[in-house]
Amino acid sequence: MAHIKRNFIAVCVATFMMTGVARSDEPADPTPVSSDGGKYFDKDGRPTYKVDKDGKVDFYSYNGFIRYSANCMHCHGPDGLGSTYAPSLATSLKTLDYAAVLTTVANGKKEVSESKQLVMPSLGEDKNVMCYIDSIYIYLRARSDGAIPRGRPRDHEPKPEGFSETANSCME
Repeated sequence: MAHIKRNFIAVCVATFMMTGVARSDEPADPTPVSSDGGKYFDKDGRPTYKVDKDGKVDFYSYNGFIRYSANCMHCHGPDGLGSTYAPSLATSLKTLDYAAVLTTVANGKKEVSESKQLVMPSLGEDKNVMCYIDSIYIYLRARSDGAIPRGRPRDHEPKPEGFSETANSCME
């Protein structure tokens, strides 16, 4: 498990160095310009979503909903909208970029003051999160942009070839 965290932290650092900043005043354009194995990417190479006019989502957005619901919803509330326990991730992704999200999930976060106490555990060794972090990010990015409505997406692209093999090898 330690190798996953080391590799993931290296990816976070590399992504941070590529993007330059962790916070952004303006959200990046989510329009997909390329794809690889059913995963879409924006012009800056960040994972993004694709939603057809009829509401059909890409497989990674759908998988992100499933993984978010299983691993994040208990703190951050349904559909990424927040709770009394943890903030809205749909709102947070309006100002946090990909590198900041990956770093926070892997390393956790602690912000304690007289007026607030925000503590997120490090999930860098949780394979149920880390092996699917791009899917979770893609789903939350789509929720943040209002591209996917609340609830389970009603239709999605088929599972890409190789998806299961990649996930299984990560879970080993």
